[in-house]
Amino acid sequence: MTVQIKDMTLDKVAIGPVAARVYQGAEYAKAPPVLIYFHGGAFQGSLPRESDVAQLIAETGAIVVMPDYTAPLGGVFPKPLETGFSVFSYLAQKRAGLGNRKSLLLIGGVESGGNVAAAVAMKARDNYANELDGMVLLSPLLDPFMGSASFSKAGDVGMKDNWADGWSHYLSAGICHPYAAPCMCSRLTGLAPALVVTSEDDPLRDESLAFSDCLEKAGVRIDRHVLPPEAGWPSVYGGRTDHSADWQERLTEQFSGFVRSVSIQ
Repeated sequence: MTVQIKDMTLDKVAIGPVAARVYQGAEYAKAPPVLIYFHGGAFQGSLPRESDVAQLIAETGAIVVMPDYTAPLGGVFPKPLETGFSVFSYLAQKRAGLGNRKSLLLIGGVESGGNVAAAVAMKARDNYANELDGMVLLSPLLDPFMGSASFSKAGDVGMKDNWADGWSHYLSAGICHPYAAPCMCSRLTGLAPALVVTSEDDPLRDESLAFSDCLEKAGVRIDRHVLPPEAGWPSVYGGRTDHSADWQERLTEQFSGFVRSVSIQ
C-alpha cells in the first residue's frame, strides 16, 4: 500500500501547538485505527525524518501520528509526558480529522518512546478510562537502574552510553515518579491491552518482559513477542546487530493481529 506522509501542526493541543508527522495509507478503511507513536532517541532525539515502524504500520491501513513530543516543553520529565498526554487528550476528543469516532485509538513507541507511551497510558487510565484502546510497546526503555541481565549487553549494540546519558537527562529534575519509570509502578490494573515486542538479543528484553509480566498479573491483556536474533531487532532503535533487519514482516503481522484482537474485544 502506498503511504502518504505529511507534516502538520496540532494547534489546539492544551500545552500549545505540537508539530507532528502523519503516515497514512492511500487506501484505508472508513474507520482506520489511529496510532500515536512516540519515536526513540534515549529521551533526547528529535522527530526523525523517516520512521520504518510508522511506515510499516501505515501500510496495514492505520493512521500513524508521530508528534515531536520533546520540542514544545523540553525533554526532561515530566515535560515529554505532558506533551504526549495533551496530544492524546486532543485526539481522543477531536481526532483532528484523523480517523473518526469509531476508530480505535492506540498509543505506542519504541525505546524511550515506549516509556512515554506507557506513562501516557497510565495517565489515560486515570483520566479517560475508556478512551484508549491499546498500547504498542517496542523494546520500551523502562528501568533507570539499568540492572537487568540483558542490559549488560547494551554495550554490544552500542547503546549503553546513550541510555545512561538519556536517563540522566530525563530524570535531571530530580523526579522519579512511576510515570517516569513505569516498571516501578505498583498500580497497573485497568490499563489498556498491550502489544509488547522485543528480541532474544535485545538489551531491553528483560525489562520489557518483566513489565509485560506485571501487566498480565494485574489483569491486563498482553500480546507478547520475542523475536529471534536473526531478525536484527536492535536496529529498530538504532542499535548495532550482526544480522540484517528482518523484523518488518513480523511486526506488521503482530500489529495487525493485535488490532484485530482489540477490535473483537
